[in-house]
Amino acid sequence: MNHIKKTSVWVPLIAALAFVLGLLTSNLLKVGSGPTPAQKKFQTVLNLIRNDYVDEVDLDSLLENTLPSLLTNLDPHSAYIPASDLQAVNDDLDGSFSGVGIQFMINNDTIVVLEVIPGGPSEKVGILPGDRIVKVDDEQVAGTGITNEQVLKKLRGDKDTRVKLGIKRLNSKKTLSFEVTRGDIPVNSVDAAYLLNDSTGYIRVNKFGRTTYDEFWQALNSLARDGAADFVIDLRGNTGGFMEVAFLMVNEFLEKGQPIVSTRGRDYYATSAVGADGNGSFTDAQVVVLLDEFSASASEIFAGAIQDNDRGLVIGRRSFGKGLIQRQSVLPDSSAIRLTIGRYYTPSGRSIQKDYSNHSLYEHDLIDRYNRGEMFSQDSIRQNTDQVFTTLHGRTVFGGGGIMPDIFVPNDTSGITSYYINVANAGLFQKFAFDYVDTNREKLEQASGADELLGLLPSDDALLRQFVNFAARNGIPARWYYINISHDLIVNQLKALIARDALGYGAYFEIANRADTNVARAVEELAKGTAAFPVTIPLKAPASGKAAADSASNTNVKQP
Repeated sequence: MNHIKKTSVWVPLIAALAFVLGLLTSNLLKVGSGPTPAQKKFQTVLNLIRNDYVDEVDLDSLLENTLPSLLTNLDPHSAYIPASDLQAVNDDLDGSFSGVGIQFMINNDTIVVLEVIPGGPSEKVGILPGDRIVKVDDEQVAGTGITNEQVLKKLRGDKDTRVKLGIKRLNSKKTLSFEVTRGDIPVNSVDAAYLLNDSTGYIRVNKFGRTTYDEFWQALNSLARDGAADFVIDLRGNTGGFMEVAFLMVNEFLEKGQPIVSTRGRDYYATSAVGADGNGSFTDAQVVVLLDEFSASASEIFAGAIQDNDRGLVIGRRSFGKGLIQRQSVLPDSSAIRLTIGRYYTPSGRSIQKDYSNHSLYEHDLIDRYNRGEMFSQDSIRQNTDQVFTTLHGRTVFGGGGIMPDIFVPNDTSGITSYYINVANAGLFQKFAFDYVDTNREKLEQASGADELLGLLPSDDALLRQFVNFAARNGIPARWYYINISHDLIVNQLKALIARDALGYGAYFEIANRADTNVARAVEELAKGTAAFPVTIPLKAPASGKAAADSASNTNVKQP
């Protein structure tokens, strides 16, 4: 059994961040003193293809198509990024991009403005929520089958360049014309931050980008000023990002010297250890971290540091299981590779990376988890009992397959019926919510928050009837037996989406979370003091050694 060693020497936080920043952003490719036999062989093959193949071959194109497969053979997370995609890939984590400053959706084959970013380029010229974009630079885009990706390519561009938008507005019969000068647009990674009750703050983080720590720190302090003493950090669906950002965020909750993570690789700069620097502002707060099967990488670093130091509770479902570190290197043609150069280990010394020796099983792991019932029953979870570790105060944890929550909350299927699935798959919730807000926008936008907006909506039954009639007009007939079973689920989803379209993403979570079993359990445990340091609740062990043995064979198996 492995233990956290209190006598370990931990590299100071800032020094470790410098190491990690170097391994994540270095553009240097190591070059040996001379070609190896394998390199000579590869060059010989290319020469033979160029000179002797029956048809003339574009070697650049051939290499472009070959590199992804070459890197995939190393591990599932080493990847090739074509030059055409690099900017979009980097924008997602860099915290900003250059564009027009709107959030949109495609409704009835038309680009519809959901939100205009305050102070952004579109707001400055007078574009409003609810506007339909029918032309871009005099090119018709409505009714053409345009995709989200195509819209992004048309609206984004270099800073200070201009784009002409043709707008249809409900109060005007004419097509309005606006010329928008593109500018820097922030990419927010904190979706919501609000009080669940008088003393509990909720923060949902969708990724670990360059600006995430600043957003997170501001959210923590704002909630604390409003009375929050405890916090729920929602990392469900968060596939990761920059490691050093996770270090800074979890540092806010840890005492000086408490370990955060260690990394090991062949490269000197890929090997380091990071501990808390003692400057955290919320070391006395109770903390709950919410995870699910899509929480990965930096999310698992954050949760692992909380769990292994017995600092707070992890609630939800077993995380993805990604414990590999990638370094991005830009190639001469402005394409890039993200190459795995190390592994990270939680404070107890465990790697949470699941086995990837069988790439097919790895790719289908989440489907396999679902099929064997893991999303619904804790007894179906398989942990590798060969990798046993202990937390700071002696609780047993396991490596080799993600972060197992301290408290398991199954996927909530109550209220899900065939009717609910049909209307959801048809996208009718979003379409109804948009049409409802579009018709009542002037009234709804007067609401100062989610609670006030709910007071402006019709009764639950009236709202449900409106939706059922809308669905019937769109090809999904009413089936009241199933509708009544799904009543609460449908109504809450409609209210949350109406709030999103009227007030923004934060309002969506304020309403949606009222029916969220994970959030409810978090609030319950905080009220009981279960998340107070040191956490003593034991993690449930695997059902049997046989299950763990099966796991070893069966598990060989995320924004531009």
